[in-house]
Amino acid sequence: QKACVTPPTEESALRCSALVYTVPGNESCSFGSTGEARESRACWKVLHWCTQIESKKRMQLTLAALVIFAQAAWSLEAWVKYDPFAKSFEVKVGPPDTNDKIAAWGSFHNAINKTGFSFLDLYTNEELPDDHQAYAAGFLEGYLTQDLIRMHYNNMWANYCKDEEAYCERLSSFLQQNMRFMVKNVNMHHLRVPYWHQVYLVLQQMQGLEDGRTAQGRHYFPFECDVNITATLMLNLHGDVEDLEKVLKRRVPSRTFGEGSCSALVKLLPGNKDLYFAHNTWTHYSSMLRILKKYRLPYRHTPESDVVIAGHTTTFSSYPGRIFSGDDFYLISSGLATMETTIGNENDDLYRAIKPESVLAFIRNVVANRLAENGHEWTDIFSRYNSGTYNNQWMVLDYNKFTPGEDLQDGLLHVLEQLPEYINVTDATDTLRDETYWASYNVPAFEFIFNVSGWWRLVEKYGDWFTYDRTPRALMFMRDHHKVVDMESMMNLMRYNDYKNDPLSRCNCTPPYSAENAISARSDLNPADGVYPFPSLGHRPHGGTDMKLTNSLLFEKLEFVSVSGPTWTQQPPFRWSTSGFKDRHEGHPDLWKFEPFIHHWLLEPHEGLRYEIEQTGNTVMAEEIIFFL
Repeated sequence: QKACVTPPTEESALRCSALVYTVPGNESCSFGSTGEARESRACWKVLHWCTQIESKKRMQLTLAALVIFAQAAWSLEAWVKYDPFAKSFEVKVGPPDTNDKIAAWGSFHNAINKTGFSFLDLYTNEELPDDHQAYAAGFLEGYLTQDLIRMHYNNMWANYCKDEEAYCERLSSFLQQNMRFMVKNVNMHHLRVPYWHQVYLVLQQMQGLEDGRTAQGRHYFPFECDVNITATLMLNLHGDVEDLEKVLKRRVPSRTFGEGSCSALVKLLPGNKDLYFAHNTWTHYSSMLRILKKYRLPYRHTPESDVVIAGHTTTFSSYPGRIFSGDDFYLISSGLATMETTIGNENDDLYRAIKPESVLAFIRNVVANRLAENGHEWTDIFSRYNSGTYNNQWMVLDYNKFTPGEDLQDGLLHVLEQLPEYINVTDATDTLRDETYWASYNVPAFEFIFNVSGWWRLVEKYGDWFTYDRTPRALMFMRDHHKVVDMESMMNLMRYNDYKNDPLSRCNCTPPYSAENAISARSDLNPADGVYPFPSLGHRPHGGTDMKLTNSLLFEKLEFVSVSGPTWTQQPPFRWSTSGFKDRHEGHPDLWKFEPFIHHWLLEPHEGLRYEIEQTGNTVMAEEIIFFL
């Protein structure tokens, strides 16, 4: 299995040379020139398929069309030196040069101007105590990504408390009480209770990240958890803070009424030959400073246990300064894949249940990802100490229970919906058997959650847009899911937006349609002088900002297809400089026109082919060219 390419120079017309791919059995397929490459990419995408091979072998080639040659603006390897006598941590640049003092190691690869993403691989030394591993992991990530953290914080949080000082004081007080509650339980239980041990490790990792991003030299291990409200904590609050704004009476909520927040699809192919798992993030365009991350953190269940947690390795889409996804989208060594879309809460009476004596959602999802060995366990762990914040519909897919071509096992897909005080869980495998898909689009699926959350009031006031089965995305998924026959058609569906021509995108608006009404929204395309029944259908810098997709084969390596930025397959690409928006976007490319790709994670520390190439007089680091089967 090998690929042969002749790289073009940037000064040339950027045309692909002929590419030869050898399939099992020694048959070779030649793929011709792809024509002129687009300005925003540095890759060769195969457009012509070999048609003279067996269908089974053609299936193996499906992902060959997603080869990437991702050139980095810069790449950095580093490790954390641990001094066991002083209990200190210090970052060293370059590959580790000794084995007995390594606490963590990893690499950061900044390719945002070429792919729309940066990449972080992070590993810790299992010979060290878990809390030392957690602190070192955060410390190294903070050091490697400190510039992106600063820019992302400026984009998202720098003005958060402007004219909201009283609210921010209430928020700080709530968070400090919440931290004290968690620290109290950690101190009482973490030596014996796996749940609280993992909460403790989350707090240590965040403390390490905060210290690492401001590191001037060595730092000493914090034997007590910090209860101060740091920039790192704020970066990790993400969805939790949207509900806290309502509880703590922020004058101007940051969330727009009716705002969609993600589309997701679990799709079973005909004959059960494969199972796809895909997610689009919907959010503000200022957030598009992205990092794809791999954590290998071989923690134990408790400090005295020898058993390593099932979710020791996780790959996920994320952001600078976050130890969780936030989209959310995770592939986990336990065999689980987890994702969510936000359903929110429209019943203000439920907010009385939100108390500091709880565990925030971003921590609960990390703990569940690390400890759970199956979908039922995940939903049980996540449900503990429900904060009632960041109220989502979670989909937990157990790839251990899927074998291509065979009947689906019970427990393959669990769906959880959360509200303050309430959590509803169901085994949704029968839906996959009967309908061949599960779609999620920010509306509660379960009647009890739909009613108690107050969504029925929105239906009475605004109509079908707020229903579960007649909202535009529900109808689009119902109409088009059967068109999914391979990875390409799945990507097309997840990036779909034909709002001017699709009758399902129409609304009682002027003009009579909205680019919000699509699988991947583009609200920036709605005219600023349009008239809409509620704000989320109007003009704003908000929409689908990515797409992630895996299947049963890619999942074996915890890999997934990614594409960054607002969809541009049927619409013009988003460009900051011509958009008219003045929102902060430090570190962003101007033009968001990136191709889908698969990032190849390092399988082991220091593994992977890195080499230098010459381009326009500059030496840059490049990823290995990989064909995926």
